[in-house]
Amino acid sequence: MKAPGRFWLFVALMWLLATGLDRLWWHHYGGIPAWDQADYLNSALDHGRALGLLPGGQWQGWNALLDLSPKIPPLASLVNGTVMAIAGDAPEQAAWSLSVWHGLLLVAVAAWGLHLRGQGMALLAVAFVAMAPALLELRSDYVLEMPLTAAVTFALWRLGCWWDPQRGGRWLQALVAAAACTAAILVKQSALLVLLPALAWAGWCALCRTNRTRYQLLAGVGVFLCGVGPWLRHNWITTLGGTNRAVIESAAREGDPSLWTVQNWLWYPRLLPEQLGPVVLVVGLSGCVLWLFMYCCSLGPARDSAESVDDPLAWRWLLLTLLAGWLFTSISPNKGDRYITPLLPPLLLLLSRGWWQWGLWGKRRLLTSSWLVLPMTLAAGLLASVPSAWKAQMARLSERHQGPIEAIVRAAGGADAKGLPTTVIVVPSTSDLNQHNVSYFGRRGGGRLVGRQLGSNAGDLEPVLQHAEWVVLAEGDQGSVRDSAAILDQAVRSSGVFVQLRRFPRQSGGSYSLWSRRPDLPRSESFAERFPSLARGMAVGPKGLEPVFIDVAVEHMLDGHFSYRDQVRKVALQQLADNPADTDARWTLALLAVLKNRPDEAATQFAALEKLLPESPWPSAYHSVVMLAGWNPWQASAVADRAQRRHPNDLLAGLADLSGVLGGALWRLPAASGSIPKAVQQVEEALKPTSQEKDSS
Repeated sequence: MKAPGRFWLFVALMWLLATGLDRLWWHHYGGIPAWDQADYLNSALDHGRALGLLPGGQWQGWNALLDLSPKIPPLASLVNGTVMAIAGDAPEQAAWSLSVWHGLLLVAVAAWGLHLRGQGMALLAVAFVAMAPALLELRSDYVLEMPLTAAVTFALWRLGCWWDPQRGGRWLQALVAAAACTAAILVKQSALLVLLPALAWAGWCALCRTNRTRYQLLAGVGVFLCGVGPWLRHNWITTLGGTNRAVIESAAREGDPSLWTVQNWLWYPRLLPEQLGPVVLVVGLSGCVLWLFMYCCSLGPARDSAESVDDPLAWRWLLLTLLAGWLFTSISPNKGDRYITPLLPPLLLLLSRGWWQWGLWGKRRLLTSSWLVLPMTLAAGLLASVPSAWKAQMARLSERHQGPIEAIVRAAGGADAKGLPTTVIVVPSTSDLNQHNVSYFGRRGGGRLVGRQLGSNAGDLEPVLQHAEWVVLAEGDQGSVRDSAAILDQAVRSSGVFVQLRRFPRQSGGSYSLWSRRPDLPRSESFAERFPSLARGMAVGPKGLEPVFIDVAVEHMLDGHFSYRDQVRKVALQQLADNPADTDARWTLALLAVLKNRPDEAATQFAALEKLLPESPWPSAYHSVVMLAGWNPWQASAVADRAQRRHPNDLLAGLADLSGVLGGALWRLPAASGSIPKAVQQVEEALKPTSQEKDSS
C-alpha cells in the first residue's frame, strides 16, 4: 500500500519528538558509560579511525578493518563510527547514532503496519515503538540492541514482502530482502535467532513456487555470501570461540534455566509488562481477543471508507515469524533482558491491532465520526505508555555512574593526540572505572591511552611489577574482581616499584589512586627481545605453544598498542635478508603472522620451514592449521596428508581428515571420527605438565 506524503510527515514528526526527548535525557544524564557501553564506544572509535574519519587513525586496508571485529560483526560500529565523526565522540554526541538506527526502526514499523492494516494502525504502532520502555532505554544506552532491533525489523518486513504469494516474488524485492538480512546479521550474529526460521520458511516457499523464485533465492544466497563471507572468513575461529563463551559458558556461569523447564519458556513473556507497559500489553491483547472473536463470528471489523482492511497474508507472516523467533530465542541457553528486543516491534504491531480494534468498537458505540478513531486511539495509547516510560527513564537517571575517570586519564597523559602510546593497568573493575571506559576516554580526540586489566591470577604479579608503567588502584570497593584484585593491589603498594601520583575521590565513597613506575629503576628485558625465543619454542610442537600463549596474553595486557611487533618484524626481516635459511627468523615471522590473524603470511613461513626442517612434522602441522584458519580446507588437507606420509602422526591424521571433511570430502567422516579424538588426545598429553614441572611449580 502506498501512503501519502502526509503519513510519512507524521512518522518523521514522531521521530523528531522522540529524538528531542532523547536529547533532553542525555542533557540531564551526564553519566559515565560502564562496561559494555564503553566497549561498544571503543569499537565505534576503532572503526571510525580505521576508515580515516576520526583523529588518530587512517585507512590501512581491508584486513586491518576486519581485525577490529573478531567476535561481533562490524556494521553497527562502522555506522556508529561514521556518525561519531560527524557529531563528536563524547557519549551524548556518539548517541546520535542510536537516533539514526531508531529512525530506521520507525520507518520499518510504519511500512510494515501499512501492509498489515493501513495508515491509522501503522501510526499507532510507530507511537508505541517510540514510547515502549524497553526500546526507549535502548535509544539512550550505548549497546548494540537498538541497531540490531532496527535491522532485524527492517529485514523481516522486506523478507515478508518478497515471500507474499500475491504481491511478492519480484527480483527487486528478493535482492532488497537479501541485503537487509545480510545487514542484520552483520550488526550482530544473534539476529539469526529471529531471522533463521523466517529465512527457512521463505526459502522453502520459494523453492516450491516457480523457477523465478528459485533463481531469486539463489541470488539472495549469493548476496549473503558476498556480504558476510569476507568478515566470516577472516574471523570465523574467534567468532565461534566468542559465541561459545557468550552463549554456552555465560549461561552456565549465570545459572540460566535449562531448556526443558517452565521457567525457561516463561523467561521472556514475564518481562513484557515491564518492557512494553502493563496497560499497553493488557489492552492490546484483549483487543486481539476481541478481533479474533469478531472474525470467528463472521462479523469482522467494520469497513470504513477511510480505513483499509487487514491483509491476511501479511498477518500470517508476522504471527508465524513472531512465534518462531520467540521459540528460537527461548532455546538459546543464555538469557538476558535485551535479547528479546528484536521481537518487540512485531509484537507491538500486533498489540497495535488490538488497540485499533477497541477504537473501531468505540466508533460503533460511542463516536459519531470515523475520523476520530485515530486521534482518540492514539491519545489513549500515548497516555497508557507515558507512565511506564517515564518511570523507567527516571530510574536510570538515579542510577547513573559518575566518577573521576576523565581526571585520571588526563593525569596519565591520555586524551592527547600528540601524546605517546600509553597503557594503564586498571586493577579495579567498577561501573565508573574499568579498563573499557579508561580506553574510551583515553582515546577520545585522537588520544593514545588504553586501559587493560590484570590481576585475575597470581601469574600477573611479576609482569606488572617488572613491566607496567601506569597502574590505577582503588581504595574501597574493587568491583567485580575483588578477591584477585586485592592481591595485586597490595603488591603494587608495597613493592617500592611504583609511586603514587595522585588520589581521586569517588562519588560512592573511597577513592582511586594513580601510580607510576619509578624512573630510576633498571629496565627488565623487553618482550621484543624475548619474542624470538618464544617463537623458537614452537619447533617442539604443541608443548611449546603453552608458554607462547601465556606470555603473549600477558604482554597484550601490558602493552595495549602491541608496539613490540614492528621491532620484532624489522629484526627478523633483516636476519632473513642476511641468511634466507635462518629458521629462527622464520619461526618469528610465522608467529607474528598468527598473532595478527594473517594466515596466508603464516602459511608462507611454515611452508619455508617445511623445506628447511624436513625431519620435523610440526611445520607441516602448523601449515595445515593456518590454511584451515584462512578457510582453505582443501590446501590444509593436502598439506597434512603429504606430511602424514612422511611423518605418521595422530595430529596430522586428524588435521587431514578434519580439513578434508570441511572441504567437502564427506567420505572421510568415518576416518575423522577416529582420528580427531586421537589428535586432541595427543595435544592434551603434550600440554600436561611433567612431574618435574609439577614439583617446581
